[in-house]
Amino acid sequence: MKSKLKRCITAAAAFAALLTMGVSSAAAEGAPYESYNYDRWGDAIPSQAGYLPDCTLSGIDMGVGAFESPSDIFFDSRGLLYIADTGNDRIVVTGSGFDGAERIYDRFTMPDGSETSLKQPMGVYVSAEKGLIYIADTENARVLVSDMDGNVQCEMTKPESEVYDQKRTFLPQRVVADKAGNVYVVLGNITTGAAMFSPDGEFMGFYGANRVAPTAKIISNYVRGLFMSDEKKANRTRTVPSGITSFDMEGDFIFTCTSSMTKSTDIVKKLNAAGNNIFADRELYFGDYKPVYDATQNKMYSPSMVDIDISEDGCINCLDFTTGRIFQYDEECNLLFITGAVAKQTGGFDHAAAVESYGDKLYVLDSSKDTITVFRETSFGSIVHKASSLYNDGYYEEALGPWQEVLKRDGNYRRAYVGVASALLRKGDYKGAMKYAKLADAGDIYNKAFEGRRREFLKENFTAIIAALVVGASALTAFGKYRKKRGAAAKTEKKEAEQL
Repeated sequence: MKSKLKRCITAAAAFAALLTMGVSSAAAEGAPYESYNYDRWGDAIPSQAGYLPDCTLSGIDMGVGAFESPSDIFFDSRGLLYIADTGNDRIVVTGSGFDGAERIYDRFTMPDGSETSLKQPMGVYVSAEKGLIYIADTENARVLVSDMDGNVQCEMTKPESEVYDQKRTFLPQRVVADKAGNVYVVLGNITTGAAMFSPDGEFMGFYGANRVAPTAKIISNYVRGLFMSDEKKANRTRTVPSGITSFDMEGDFIFTCTSSMTKSTDIVKKLNAAGNNIFADRELYFGDYKPVYDATQNKMYSPSMVDIDISEDGCINCLDFTTGRIFQYDEECNLLFITGAVAKQTGGFDHAAAVESYGDKLYVLDSSKDTITVFRETSFGSIVHKASSLYNDGYYEEALGPWQEVLKRDGNYRRAYVGVASALLRKGDYKGAMKYAKLADAGDIYNKAFEGRRREFLKENFTAIIAALVVGASALTAFGKYRKKRGAAAKTEKKEAEQL
């Protein structure tokens, strides 16, 4: 354990030294992938890295014993990391220094005083408001709500409700709770949304179901169904939405993701208290722009988001199982960075299972390697996050300097062109805003800048324009009179000629 931790410390020191030398590309750091982003045409292009792998730690390195198929991780408000060590039937709690277990939860005391143990727990969440631990105890088919001392406050099991299909088992995989104590549970065999429970464990229905994409085949089947008999309707195959895979809380909103590799609808959602998707009417795409082709299956796969995390500054971190990459977006869903890969080396994953952020780091759990990989923010990533935060808070002019610094380091970073264009537009530099908006292919900003430039031109040249209009009008009037006079003279001459 000491030797491993020493290697991590050495790696961190080397990382810091390289940053001071200005080295920030993933290749320079020995990461098993090239850092890239997307340009305005949707093509992948090389880019500076926002995060680089710092070290990879196992349960043995942390002094808590080897993990076995861990499924979930979660940082609480105190900076303690909770690990759902599924195969070992326990929840491990460790500090950010990873130097041993703060506590291991494997047995709990029920309200009647009896003792109970976990069986392959797959999800864990800690409520800062309630001071309670929520555990998706999968193979026990329940959700446990416990205090920090291991005393169970509530147990949620399969609902006895007409809304819940009684033929289906209760297999909780992820769990979160809102400020009021309402509990939301992702069930592995349910596609109608997350099961919602009241603070006292009463089933309240389903929340945030995904939509079915209106493909040509689905529309055709619907039309044909209008003319089918009831018997044929009952026997035909039904199209169902993809299920929610994971979620995270931010304020009064719940962010969800789905791991379906054949769906493109509702990959990531931002749900309000009523369960309405704030992103529904926006044209958004999460993951790689071009689907991944699997030659063995002869299929094209869309992103398969297995986990989602909302960082302290509002960034959305999506973990794609297909590619082993973390796609980070700002709160407006603008792509910031792409990190990670499917690989054996540090920074790559066999089976990416969960992602968490804390401070300036990202933590990714691999349920096959039984490890947690720590990614540290680069200096380039720090500047981008600063600029993005200022911009999204409405401080466009204050964000101008950081965005310009971003472009000095990476001239292909499209998000920076948008930021600079917006800042120049706010400052009244319409010509400059038009230039950067054109480079970013930001039509809305360009149109606003063009309108501003047009008003500015009219104001600057108002006197000349009025003078030109007066001269032009006078010239037209004089020309009209001249033509009229000539016309009258021509008629007189013609009349005189006819009389002769």
